[in-house]
Amino acid sequence: MIRLDAITRVFRMGDQEVRALNGINLDIASGEYVSIMGPSGSGKSTLLNVIGLLDRPDGGRYELDGADVTDLSENDRARVRREKIGFVFQSFHLVPRLTAAENIELPLILEGVAPVERKSRVEAALDAFDLKDRARHRPSELSGGQRQRVAIARATILRPTALLADEPTGNLDHRIGAEVMALLEGLHHAGTTLIIVTHDRELGARAHRHIAMRDGEIVGDET
Repeated sequence: MIRLDAITRVFRMGDQEVRALNGINLDIASGEYVSIMGPSGSGKSTLLNVIGLLDRPDGGRYELDGADVTDLSENDRARVRREKIGFVFQSFHLVPRLTAAENIELPLILEGVAPVERKSRVEAALDAFDLKDRARHRPSELSGGQRQRVAIARATILRPTALLADEPTGNLDHRIGAEVMALLEGLHHAGTTLIIVTHDRELGARAHRHIAMRDGEIVGDET
């Protein structure tokens, strides 16, 4: 599903050059559950952003489902993201003025899904993520765990083939974090490719495949 060949990403800070990714070669098959671990500055979030087409590499080739997506236009990158990739972030990234139901519905609106189908799919998502009694609440009125469940529901409402999660339990206590991980792993068991970036060894160990990064390079890859 995902193939990276000699991917590089370089950032310039003043007169210094920082190689955030340094010749990354990586294949991830459809349906895998992968954790990407490493210390701060190792390049793990940059790698996730490249995989998610949020960032463009400076060199190398990226294939997604057999298609070269390295040099797509911004419009085409946005289309591929909508069709194939869901995102879950540590900081939730919900729209503050929208209710839980409206946040979940937003990708369907942007995709042009008809109102009747939108209503049906949002109701199903609210039920699946135990949010029916919070449908009309705005993010400020939700707990951290509820906000992350809304974020996961929004990320999966278009039924992506891959779900990318960047420190998905970073703002949650241990108990709520375990509940969120159970939700993500349930989606994996249903067939979704799950890729998680984390610095938490306990969390990373739950994955079936563990990728270790340091200084922009993959230094370990174990199943």
